[in-house]
Amino acid sequence: MKQILKTLILFCCLPIMAQNSPKQGEKTFNGEIKLDIRDSKGDWPAFLETKAPKDSPNVLIILYDDTGFAAWSPYGGRINMPTMDALAKDGITYTQWHTTSVCSPTRSTLLTGRNHHQNGFGSISESAVGFPGYSGHIPKENATLATILRQAGWSTFWIGKNHNVPVDALDMASSKDRWPLGLGFDRFYGFIGGETNQWYPGLIEDNHFIDQPYQPEDGYHLSKDLADKAIAYIQDTKQSKPDKPWFMWYNPGANHAPHHAPADYIAKYKGKFDDGYEAYRDWVLKRMIDKGILPKDTKLTPINPMPKGKFSEGDTVRPWNTLSADEKKLFSRMAEVYAAYSEYTDFEVGRVIKYLKDSGQYDNTLIMYCADNGASGEGSPNGSVNENNFFNAYPDDMKVNLSMIDKLGSQDTYNHYPTGWAVAFSTPFKMFKRYSGYSGGTADPLVICWPKGIKAKGEIRSQYHHCTDIVPTILEVCGVKMPDVVDGVKQTPLAGVSMKYSFDNEKAATTKKVQYYEMVGTRGIWKEGWKATAIHGALPVNIGNFDKDQWELYHVDVDRSESTDLSAQYPDKVKELEQIWMDEAKKYNVLPLNDVSVNEFHAMEYHKEIPANGRFTYYPGTTEIPEASAAPTLGRSFKILAEVDFTKNTKGVIVSQGSRFGGYSLFVTNGKLNYVYNFLGLAPEQILSTVLPASGQHVVGVEFIKEKMTEKNETLGKMRLYVDGKVVQEKPFRTQAGHYALSGEGLCVGRDSGDPVSKQYKAKFDFTGGKIAKVIYDVSNDAYQNVEHEFKVKMARE
Repeated sequence: MKQILKTLILFCCLPIMAQNSPKQGEKTFNGEIKLDIRDSKGDWPAFLETKAPKDSPNVLIILYDDTGFAAWSPYGGRINMPTMDALAKDGITYTQWHTTSVCSPTRSTLLTGRNHHQNGFGSISESAVGFPGYSGHIPKENATLATILRQAGWSTFWIGKNHNVPVDALDMASSKDRWPLGLGFDRFYGFIGGETNQWYPGLIEDNHFIDQPYQPEDGYHLSKDLADKAIAYIQDTKQSKPDKPWFMWYNPGANHAPHHAPADYIAKYKGKFDDGYEAYRDWVLKRMIDKGILPKDTKLTPINPMPKGKFSEGDTVRPWNTLSADEKKLFSRMAEVYAAYSEYTDFEVGRVIKYLKDSGQYDNTLIMYCADNGASGEGSPNGSVNENNFFNAYPDDMKVNLSMIDKLGSQDTYNHYPTGWAVAFSTPFKMFKRYSGYSGGTADPLVICWPKGIKAKGEIRSQYHHCTDIVPTILEVCGVKMPDVVDGVKQTPLAGVSMKYSFDNEKAATTKKVQYYEMVGTRGIWKEGWKATAIHGALPVNIGNFDKDQWELYHVDVDRSESTDLSAQYPDKVKELEQIWMDEAKKYNVLPLNDVSVNEFHAMEYHKEIPANGRFTYYPGTTEIPEASAAPTLGRSFKILAEVDFTKNTKGVIVSQGSRFGGYSLFVTNGKLNYVYNFLGLAPEQILSTVLPASGQHVVGVEFIKEKMTEKNETLGKMRLYVDGKVVQEKPFRTQAGHYALSGEGLCVGRDSGDPVSKQYKAKFDFTGGKIAKVIYDVSNDAYQNVEHEFKVKMARE
């Protein structure tokens, strides 16, 4: 065996030996030629891992979700962020840094340094369609920062939210080339999709789904879990290669809904928002001016700034003085929970920063602490205890909201504050998330700290910049040139510019010249201190006629809040900027524009193709199936039949999908076979039940016969419970037509992943005391009806 190994080694190294024959008198090993594959300088050959230059910096990007410009304490806001405050005092705070106005698109720019439409992320990944700018697939010509840094010698880690996996590639059968490990990251730990339950997240590590490590009753919260994993990943690389730098993209679930926070953090904010969102705007604007975040003469904009009919009614704000006492109490509580969620996550981020300081890595780590878009208005004018209502086009009910006031932030709610707080936390600007033409959607906090490389401490920077500028900045700091070719593919040029010039030069003029904006029908264009904005609301306004849009004009160099429209005074400037927007749109794959309704939006989304026979078959012991790849049961007729071997000890879930905030489950408990359909978490649960069949093999399941759709987007019909082909119970049911969940909570056989669908059992509730052979879904009897509907939708767009 030893001789075989020697032969293999000699064979592999012959070319090297030929170039590096031993010098006279050089020692040999066991009578053989000494093998030394290093060159004359003592360096290892190129086929070994590339080493980054000595003392290269680590890079840490901390990216929050759904956070307005005026929310956090470094910017004058009422939400305490001790970790971010400390980094701001040790670094610099940017006052004119902008994003795309929605998460997936912004995140794509931080991945690649290209504009979001170049990346195929004109909108969120779930809304991908066939147009190049909206495909949800980052092209190979846009290599990621992680790929470039890894090839240059950095370890690369992605922690937390990932909203950039194509929706058609979420299941286990799909290629993983656009999952994090396929995009240049060595490790990934987090969730895939727009949001997840912070108490019961849908977790993935590397390329596979995993169960959360422990339960909420044992102290679990996703923010804590992510901090633990971030520290562990860095420790792993440092114990093996202490001199190797690392790049970590750290993406907490905060501040995206659901707003979940520990009770003690919520208690810290009791009464802090009782003055209301309009009073908050007045209060915070003064603080922002005093801190130098905004110029002294900055004016507030109206809380409802857009003309009626030009934006969705769901994006309006109810004036505080029109609310009842109970509504004020509810809305204040919703803001308290949001603030607690944000501060608690900042505390957990602080544990990572403390580890860097304790381990001596802090000084040479470039840290960017920021958010991906403005505050979210997806909670509607009344707020919501279940954000899933928004994704099902179902109206929020104030009575339901008020009944849950004491449970906000807990496992029993999936809450989101009302639009009034979205406007307040985006002070002084107009509108909020999704509105790319106004800075309420795009102006975001950014603090950069790098003690070894930035001399400035606690200073303000007001140069105009955009999220496309982050990648060029990091590459310049790391001394890495953007390659012309990556993995054999010629690269498109970076769209942004480096911000490094501003690190130690407060008065330097911005190097940015032009930046276009577009998101779900909203548009804007900035050029050298001037900005034009189309007067057009965001999806689901559904008004079209983009060619008839009027444009507003703002001189943002002197009017930071975009409060004074100068379009009538400078019509030629408006025309100039309109044309520049169109030129940029053609250049970056922005067209066609889209502002359709939620229902049309769902019809356009990717759905797994239905087999010719309309049947899907699933088995126990397998990974959960993401909603987009699972048998379709939303807004249609369906059958679910399971072949099960029962015993008198049988219990647990046979098949489930969704959660307590929307979903269904077929399960056995207390000697009964039950089917529960939980419609958006609204009580009571819809239940069909029968005595457990006798021991032995049986076919059990349900059939839903769709009868009609209501104006509230409910699917009404009859639900039947079957045992061995016989109907044992039948009731009228209402089912959902939009989503069970935006991410996670997939179809599972033999268990309930994440948050349980029914109150009758706890998390997971694995099937035991019997055997599930398979579960068959049949959606064939609704196929013609859906094809007809989809055809009508397509024809309406022509």
